[in-house]
Amino acid sequence: MECIVRFISLKAKIAPSTIVGEAITLGPTTIGDHCLIGDLTIIGYPSKQRLINIFSLNGPLLSRLDEVSIGAKIGNGVTLRSGTVVYEEVELGDSVEVGHNVLIREKSIIANGCKIGSGTIIDGMVKLEEDVNIQSSVYLPPKTLVGRRVFIGPRAVVTNDRYPKSRRLVETIIEEGAVIGANAVLVAGVRIGRRSVVAAGAVVTKDVEDGVVVAGCPAKVIMKVDEYEKKRRAYEDLNVQE
Repeated sequence: MECIVRFISLKAKIAPSTIVGEAITLGPTTIGDHCLIGDLTIIGYPSKQRLINIFSLNGPLLSRLDEVSIGAKIGNGVTLRSGTVVYEEVELGDSVEVGHNVLIREKSIIANGCKIGSGTIIDGMVKLEEDVNIQSSVYLPPKTLVGRRVFIGPRAVVTNDRYPKSRRLVETIIEEGAVIGANAVLVAGVRIGRRSVVAAGAVVTKDVEDGVVVAGCPAKVIMKVDEYEKKRRAYEDLNVQE
């Protein structure tokens, strides 16, 4: 039979209105009102630097993890579905919604209203501003900055090292209102401009200016975003008429 473990740290502060399933909450984690924490979820998992300290402690593994963790901060109205792992020093704002089996590593900041699809990896030191919508199986490495109302399609990949494995990691920036299509790849250090669109499967090797659509490998400008929006509206109207 499947063994499900529930462990809530004595140091954690969880609002009475929040529902916590068979989950593990470590360290001085705080969880706000009306949150739903699914089964097999871990909140406050220690970073590598603190994880090594468990070898000098005694007791069961969960107790050792709890002792070294410095916890995470979860806002109000947050949904964490089953299998999600949230590391210590992560901050989730209000009304954040997370799919199944999502990994959010240390020092990531997820602002209010963000949605993160199942299987996505937020690989630490990532910042998402308000109302970002990330689909399933996206990878965002450390030093990724994502502006408000950005949409990232399934299996898109952002990178942070132009010559792996180098000792220099760089910021990759997606600015407000941009759209990143499914399976797109953003090469380390590029900046995607405001309201720009990266087509599905594109490989972006240099900065994308504001308000354009790029496609191909390497990605090149194929139209202005105003033309794209016109085509999108026509496509939506056709569906309504049918």
